[in-house]
This record gives sequence, structure tokens and C-alpha cells, in this order.
Amino acid sequence: MAAMAGRAAALRRSGFRFRWRTRVAACGVRGAAQDAAGRQDYDVLVIGGGSGGLACAKEAAQLGKKVAVVDYVEPSPRGTRWGLGGTCVNVGCIPKKLMHQAALLGDMIRDAPHYGWEVPQQVPHDWRKMAEAVQNHVKSLNWGHRVQLQDRKVKYFNIKASFVNEHMVCGVTKGGKETLLSAEHIVIATGGRPRYPTNIEGALEYGITSDDIFWLKESPGKTLVVGASYVALECAGFLTGLGLDTTVMIRSIPLRGFDQQMSSLVTEHMASHGTQFLRGCTPSRVKKLPDGQLQVTWKDLASGREDMGTFDTVLWAIGRVPETRSLNLEKAGVNTNPNSHKILVDAQEATSVPHIYAIGDAAEGRPELTPTAIMAGRLLAQRLCGQSSDLMDYDNVPTTVFTPLEYGCVGLSEEEAVARHGEEHVEVYHAYYKPLEFTVAERDSSQCYIKMVCLREPPQLVLGLHFLGPNAGEVTQGFALGIKCGASYTQVMRTVGIHPTCAEEVAKLRIAKRSGLDPTVTGC
Repeated sequence: MAAMAGRAAALRRSGFRFRWRTRVAACGVRGAAQDAAGRQDYDVLVIGGGSGGLACAKEAAQLGKKVAVVDYVEPSPRGTRWGLGGTCVNVGCIPKKLMHQAALLGDMIRDAPHYGWEVPQQVPHDWRKMAEAVQNHVKSLNWGHRVQLQDRKVKYFNIKASFVNEHMVCGVTKGGKETLLSAEHIVIATGGRPRYPTNIEGALEYGITSDDIFWLKESPGKTLVVGASYVALECAGFLTGLGLDTTVMIRSIPLRGFDQQMSSLVTEHMASHGTQFLRGCTPSRVKKLPDGQLQVTWKDLASGREDMGTFDTVLWAIGRVPETRSLNLEKAGVNTNPNSHKILVDAQEATSVPHIYAIGDAAEGRPELTPTAIMAGRLLAQRLCGQSSDLMDYDNVPTTVFTPLEYGCVGLSEEEAVARHGEEHVEVYHAYYKPLEFTVAERDSSQCYIKMVCLREPPQLVLGLHFLGPNAGEVTQGFALGIKCGASYTQVMRTVGIHPTCAEEVAKLRIAKRSGLDPTVTGC
């Protein structure tokens, strides 16, 4: 623990970034990484082995380019480390969805007696067994990525890279060995890492983040999740679903950037199913008690009153920061946003240096979503290889928040539509519905809700779709194609639904919000 505290203190003094001891000066004098004719080592060098970087590298190699990928995972303050594949594979989408599924299975066990299954209702959950299975799957994906790179003849370097100049990077291994690499084109795809509140006493020493939760070998027990992001709510959701006492501390609003009516319904459902919420509160101190529990002190922003509680685990989910500050971007002339530290890019993903590009979470103004990084990476590779001039289109990107009741959306929120077009030019069609699966099991469906945001003028172009209910990701993915192709409300209403499904309720939205009529669906 003393070592952990010392490490945390050092991290706090440095402003806490996942830093590596880059030895650029030493690298710079070890010889040029190009031949006498000025040719570079590689056609394309990708910095970052996450979803976007790997997609770009594999596509470029398949199209005939000589490609290298450099990647290194700096351990979290807790010491957690993982393999090739980036956040999504190791500490994001994949383990999150699997643990979400584990929680949903608990709900199904409770439903089972209503359908005639004689199932004991006090079925214990084994965190260790679940975690081992999830981690083994993740490790298989790590290996799969290594094999794919090898098959496509992409050279992989497990090194921490930083720029020497606009065509050259210096890589340092864990053991301190240095390597110089040069390339005609360099793609930065370093992603981001969770933010720690370094101003809060005990935050680094005793807290964990999403970098750690999926790799815990033992149950986190009673957990305080600090934050209101989708990461915070997804983690709190599956922890509650697995039977753990879980509290979410929210400073302001949940799911900032999402439709706020839908966000409120998400948290209402969570609260009604066991997750506790502390609203309008901020933590000020985390202290470890003699029995190993964590005592958290927080302040109620409305009253100014201090309160405290004890937990087994404190999970920080207060946002993410890009992995850019250890890259020595200034040596290459790459500009960043001084506030966000994200890399400034144009529509072609190019930075201020024409042959250096940035994709994914490290790029300014891009959605922090795996599928957008993957597509942006592939399209960039195709342009670099002269195979296409297509640019990534960041409009109407679908996504889903995997809370216990899933929230899928594509296009504009109601607030964004009104701000962009004016309230008088926006029509919102909506419905509360009951999934057929909920009926026999007598599940509460109060928060199962759909709304379609449209232009009011015929044929009423669909601006956004928001779906709260089971399998929201599957439902939203299907309708996203239509919305991407410019579907109108009229066209959606002429689409025959598949019966009986939750998705068919989208094609039956007849009640406009402004009518004031009850939008509750009755009948089958």
C-alpha cells in the first residue's frame, strides 16, 4: 500500500497522465531510420493498436502498403494491463456487453417461474467465474489481432512511441530498448484513458476506473460509481443486476449529450430496479478504514451539507482524456486543442501536418465510438492507397447505451432538433409500449418508450430515433440504415412491422407530442 500511495503521489505531481519515459534525444542520435535515397522504413505507420488503428493498418496492408503498428499499454494506477486491441476489446465494449448479458440472465432467472420453470429464486452469482470467462474471451481476441496482423504482413512493435520529427518516431520498450521508425504517412490512433479526479484526496490511491473493473478477480462488493456518463450508468447497471449494492453519484445531469427525456427514463428505470442515486453531489475525500472499507465524504451542492458513506469499491467514471501528451507532437508540428488536448483534424482526418493523420478518440470533434474509428481508419487507408476518395460521414451515427433497459439512438436528440430547426418546425411522434416478453413475467414497462423526431413539413424527414427497451442496439441498427438514407416519417409508416416485436412499435408511431394525447400503446 505504501508503494501504491507513493506511485499515486508521483502521478498527482505530474498532473496524472499515463506517461512513459520517452528518450527522444537518445533516439535522435542513433542514426537515421531511412536509407541514403531518403526512403522511409514504412509507407504507413500507425501509432495505437486499438480498433481504429488496427482497421487502418490491416486495410492499408491488404491494399499493398508496407505497414507497421506500434502499441503499448501503460498500466493503470491500479496496475491493470492488457493486450493488443485497445479499449473496446480489453476494457470497453466487449467485456461490458458480456457483463451486461450476465446481469440480464439474472432477470431471466427471475422471470422463469412465470413461464413454468421451477427455478430457485435465490441463485447466487459467482463473480470470479464470470470474470475468468470474460477475460479468457478478451485474451482470445488479443491473440486473434496478433494473428491477423501477421497474416497481412503488418509489422507489430510493442513499444511506446513519440515523435522525433514529422516523419520519424522513437519507440521505447518496457525494458528501455529504443527503436527508430520512419514512414511516409503516420496515423495517430492512440485513443484515450479514464480521467482521475486528482484534486480529490485518496482518489488515485483507492479508486479504480473502467480500466480495472473488468479485470477484477474478486467481486467489487458494495460500489460507489462517481459520474453520470454512459460508462458510469452501464457499469452501475450490471453491478446492480449481479446483486451488488450500487450507488451512482451525479454532479449535474445524466448522459450529457444524449436526449434528456430518454436519459431521465434510463435513470428512473435503474432507480426502480435497485440502483441508488446521489444527485447534485460531489466527492471530496476517500479514506481507507482499518477494516479495508473505503469511507467517502461528499458535499451536497444544493445545501452545502457534507455527508459520508462506506463502500468496498469506488469507481471513477467522470470522462476520458486523449492519449496525446506523451507523443511529443510539437516535434512534428501537429496542433492540438489546448483545452481538450485532442488533435485538430480536417474532413480527411489530416492534422496540421499533411501526411500525419488522427482518427478515433484522439481526434478533436469525433464521436468516441469504436465503429466510427474503424470506418474512419479503413476509409483513410483506402484514400492513402488511391483506392477511394470517400470521406467518413459522422452524421447519423447510431449508438446504444447498454444500461439494464437499453437505450438506442441515431440522429438528433429532441433538444438538438429544436435548437437547429425551431420548435414550430419539429414534430415528435412517441409511444409507451409493453414488450410481449414482459407480460407473462409481469415486469414493469413504465420506461419502455420510443420517440421519432421529424421535420414537421411533409414528407417529414426523420431527424432522430430514440428507443428505450430490450435489444435496443439491434432495433436501432436496423432503422439507422433508413435514416442514413434519408427516410421520411411517411416511409416509416408505410413499412410493415414484424409481429410480435418491440421494433414494430417504431413503424406504428401515430401520436404526436404536440397533440397531448396519451401515447400508451394498447392491444397487441
